[in-house]
Amino acid sequence: MTGFRRVSEEELLRTRLFRVDRLHLIDPAGHGFERVVMRHPGAVTVVPVHDDGTVSLVRQYRAAVDAMVLEIPAGTRDRDGESAEATARRELAEEAGLAATTWEPLVETWNTPGVSDQHTTIFLATGLTPCESKPDGVEEGYMSVERVPLAEVDGLVADGTLRDETTVLGLYMARQRLADTARRA
Repeated sequence: MTGFRRVSEEELLRTRLFRVDRLHLIDPAGHGFERVVMRHPGAVTVVPVHDDGTVSLVRQYRAAVDAMVLEIPAGTRDRDGESAEATARRELAEEAGLAATTWEPLVETWNTPGVSDQHTTIFLATGLTPCESKPDGVEEGYMSVERVPLAEVDGLVADGTLRDETTVLGLYMARQRLADTARRA
C-alpha cells in the first residue's frame, strides 16, 4: 500500500491517440494535491535482427522534437482487440517492409511514468523476410529504412545518433538476449 489515494479524475483533453486528465489525490499525510497526466493506449516497438547481425531501423520525422529520429519500428496500440504482437507484426511490415518468423517479447516498460501511463512492449523479431511495406501516416511517407550492425550500438548511443529511449533499451536487450542464446547453444 502506497498511502496515496486517488479521489477523482477529470478529462481535460481527448485526441485520436491519447487524453489528458487532471487527477485529484490525497498524500499519506492526508493533504490533497493534483497532477495532470496523459492517458495512452500503449505501444509496441520491434528490434528486427537480420541473420548477418544487422538491425533495420527507421528514420522518421518526430514533430515533438522537430527532428528526423533513428529508431526501431514502433507503433501505438490503437486498434481495439489487437494483441501487442499483432500490432508489432503490423508495424514491422508497415514501417520496415519486413515479416518475421520468430517473435519474442524482450521487456515491458512505462515510458514516462511521471506524466503518462503509456506502456510499451519491446519485441525481438528474427527470421526476417521482405514483405510489402504499407506506410501509414504523413511522417511514414517520408521515412527511410537503414541497416545498422548491432555491434555498433554503443558508438551510436555515445555519439547521439540513437536518442530514443525505447530504441536504446530494445537494442541493448536484444543484443544481450542473442548473446545469452548463443552461449547456451
